[in-house]
Parts: sequence; structure tokens; C-alpha cells
Amino acid sequence: MNTDNTLLQNLDKLHTTELGITRIKTNLSLETDSVVEWCTDKIRSDHSIISRNGKNWYVNVDGCIITVNAHSYTIITAHKLITDSTHSLL
Repeated sequence: MNTDNTLLQNLDKLHTTELGITRIKTNLSLETDSVVEWCTDKIRSDHSIISRNGKNWYVNVDGCIITVNAHSYTIITAHKLITDSTHSLL
């Protein structure tokens, strides 16, 4: 886990929109209504890999990528990480 970055220091600011909740639940096939809590737990995980590229944080954890706006701490989306010998999708 990356312990010395701004995202982890501001997990209390994480939020998303209603559309974000629907998009994340659909993309990850989640059954929970607590999408922000689910994402927070994943980001906080010991095996999460957190990186920043431009205006977004990207968290690679448990076979998915969570995208968070670096300024507003809005969880934008999350996708399953699909890899095989011919494709790689973030």
C-alpha cells in the first residue's frame, strides 16, 4: 500500500454522484448500496497500488481500477481489470 500520499490522507472526503453509484455498481457487479464505503475499504487495503496521472488518482486493487478525481475526491468510476495474452483493459 502507498502510505504517503494525499489520497490516503483525505479518504474522509471521498464521495460520488448518484450516476457514479450506478456506474460503479454496474461495472463491478456490486450488490452493496454503500459504494463509497466499499471503495474506501479497497483504497485503504494493504495491497492497493495507488498512482496519480494528471487530475486523477488510480487505485489498482483486487482486480479492479478505481478512478478518483485528485482535486474534489469524487469517485468517478471503477472497472474490472481484464488481462489476458492479447488484451489489457483498465
